[in-house]
Amino acid sequence: MLNRRAMLRGMASGVSALCGTSLLPGLSMASPSTNTTPKRIIFFLQNQGFDPKTCIPAGMKSSGSLANVKLPEPISPLEPYKDRLHIINGLHGLHTSPSHSAFFGALGGYRGSDGVPPSGPTIDYELSKALPQTLLPHLCIGMDSMENMTTKPTIATLSASGAGQPIFMHSNPNHLYQMLYGGISSGDIRLQHEARSAVFNQIEQLASNNGRTLPAADRQRYGEYVRGFNDVNGLRNRLDSVAEHLRQFAPEVDERYTNPEFETDWHDVLLDLGISSLTSGITNTLTIGSGRGEIFGAWKGLGIDQQGHNLGHMDQPDNPIWIKIRQYNSRMLVKIMEALESIPEGSGTMMDHTLIVYTSNNADKQHTSGSNWPVMLLGNFDGAFKTGCFTQLDGKRPINALYASLLRAAGQNCDRFNMTDQLARKFDSGNGPLGEILT
Repeated sequence: MLNRRAMLRGMASGVSALCGTSLLPGLSMASPSTNTTPKRIIFFLQNQGFDPKTCIPAGMKSSGSLANVKLPEPISPLEPYKDRLHIINGLHGLHTSPSHSAFFGALGGYRGSDGVPPSGPTIDYELSKALPQTLLPHLCIGMDSMENMTTKPTIATLSASGAGQPIFMHSNPNHLYQMLYGGISSGDIRLQHEARSAVFNQIEQLASNNGRTLPAADRQRYGEYVRGFNDVNGLRNRLDSVAEHLRQFAPEVDERYTNPEFETDWHDVLLDLGISSLTSGITNTLTIGSGRGEIFGAWKGLGIDQQGHNLGHMDQPDNPIWIKIRQYNSRMLVKIMEALESIPEGSGTMMDHTLIVYTSNNADKQHTSGSNWPVMLLGNFDGAFKTGCFTQLDGKRPINALYASLLRAAGQNCDRFNMTDQLARKFDSGNGPLGEILT
C-alpha cells in the first residue's frame, strides 16, 4: 500500500525540480536514417577545485599535441581517448569570487556565493534553448553523500534559467526514474507513477481554480506553482506518447536504487539515467554536479573515508584520495562517450555531435581567487572544436569567453556571455569566442 504522505513529499520535490524549466514538445530521436544531426552537450562539475597538475601532462608548458605524451594518473582512464580530448589552462573567473564555490557563478560567469540567488541564466540553460528542441530541454543531476541525497533529493546551486530562477538538480535516482520511465514500468514503480499522476492532475486543476481568488501579488506567485504542475503533467504525457521508443533505453532497476551499499551506487545509477536521457533523445543538455556545487560530497564506495569540506584542504597532485576521485570521474566520462559512440547518428555516431565540458565549480582549488580555471573538453561538437591537444592561455580571458565559444558553436551570434562592457574592460583582454580552441 502506498504511503500517501511520503508520496506527497516526493511529488513536491519533483515539482520543485521542474519549476523554472520550459518543457518543449519535440523529441530528438537518434536515427541513422535521418539527415539531421542534433547536437548535445554535457557539463560535469567536480567540487573542491580542479588542480591543473592533475590534468596537464608532465613537461607541457605551452600549447601542443597530446599525441606523444602520457596523461597524468588522475585522468589516466582518458588515455585511449586523447584524440578526442582538449585540455585548456589559463582561463580565469576572478569576477565570480569563487572561494569555496562560485555556485551559480561557475556556469553563469558572474559573482556567486553561498545562498545568493543567480543573477542571470547559466550557460547550460542558454545552450538548451539554442540546441534542437527535446521533451526535457535540460536535465540536472547531483551526486553527494547518501545523507544529503536522501534528505535533500533536489537542490539548486549550479544552473539557472534567469535572475532569481534556479534550476533544481535531481539526486534521488528513484524519483528521477519514476519521472522519466514510470509510465513504461511495472509493479510498484508503475503503481506509484499512476497514483502520483492522478494526484498531480487534481492538484493542477484545484490550484488553477483556487488561484483566481487570491490578491494579484499572491496570484502571480501561485501561478508559478500551477505552471510547475502543468509542466510535470505535460512531460508525463509526452513521455507516455513515445513509450515504445523509451523502452529500449530505460536502465534496469536493481538493488543499487532501493538498497545502496554506498553513495557511489546512487552516483552510478544517476549517471545511467543521465546517459539514457541523452541516448533516448529525452534531452540534449545534461548537467552533472559531483558534490552538487557545494563543499560536501562523499565517495566511500571508492574506499575513501574522508568527506566534505576536509577534502578541499588536501593538495590534489599525487594525493591518492584525489587520484581515486578524479579517476572515478574520468571513468564516468568514458562511460558517457562509449554509450554515445554505440548509437549511429547521421553519417557517424551520437558522440560525433556531442561535447562534454569537465571542470570544477570553484576553479583550481577550494580556497581560490579564481585566477586559473582549468577545463577539459571531450568531443568536437560536430567538428566545431579542436581535439587531441593542450592549450595554454595567458590568464586574461574569463570563463565567459569559453561560454561564448560554446554558444557560437551552437549557432548563436555571441561575442560576450553575461559580461557587460564595463566588466569586460576589467576582466577580459579580448572579445568574442576563444579562437585557440575552435576549428
